[in-house]
Amino acid sequence: MRLEGEAKLLRIFIGESDKWQGRPLAEAIVLEAKKAGLAGVTVFKGFMGFGAHSRIHSAKILQLSEDLPVLLEVVDTEEKIRAFLPTLEGMVGEGLVTLEKVEVIRYQAGSS
Repeated sequence: MRLEGEAKLLRIFIGESDKWQGRPLAEAIVLEAKKAGLAGVTVFKGFMGFGAHSRIHSAKILQLSEDLPVLLEVVDTEEKIRAFLPTLEGMVGEGLVTLEKVEVIRYQAGSS
């Protein structure tokens, strides 16, 4: 797959303990994005943060949190991202979802 030029960046901010149909939500989103044919998803685990409830989640030794912040990023065409949003809406009960314009300089699968 080749992707260049104007695209969209979808960011999904959730918690590590969030679930969807008994599976970790981040994992479920990755699998659904793959099924939808999106270019790719990257999942980042944060070590500190807070959200709508203003409760701080931290990975500090003395403050072990079971719900660290998780960020998923997806870059693809606007058409593909927008087609995925209804699926995402049904999965993310609590969290933040953002969409922004990006310019893809290079995205190309190597030959394996």
